Amino acid sequence: MNIKAVFICYKNLWFKALGLILVALGIIGIVLPVMPTTIFFILALTCFTRSSPALEQWLLNHPRYGATLQQWQAHKVVPVKAKCYAAIGMLIGFIFLQYSAAPIWVIYLVAVIEVLVMIYLILRPSSPPKH
Repeated sequence: MNIKAVFICYKNLWFKALGLILVALGIIGIVLPVMPTTIFFILALTCFTRSSPALEQWLLNHPRYGATLQQWQAHKVVPVKAKCYAAIGMLIGFIFLQYSAAPIWVIYLVAVIEVLVMIYLILRPSSPPKH
């Protein structure tokens, strides 16, 4: 086996493993309201697109998240409902963080990251383009 084939094999394995970890985090996000769900599934979809057509199709055909993931994959669409849930989840998480023992620099860092994420989400289209 040549080096390139070995590299591709391991790259696919890492992408599959990372994708499965991201799916697990997305499932945890379903249960915990302060943890996002859709972003983990979007990242998992990205990993599976590069490593496993079967797992990619599994996510794209998911009864609850499939349509959202298909819109993301085709047009980088984030529905208004998902944007609202993301904002509420980040706000709740940030409130909890403020009452934790986290150092002030961590609180500021999280605030900056959350603002940047919200700007990114707001700038994404909320529906697919009309033809």
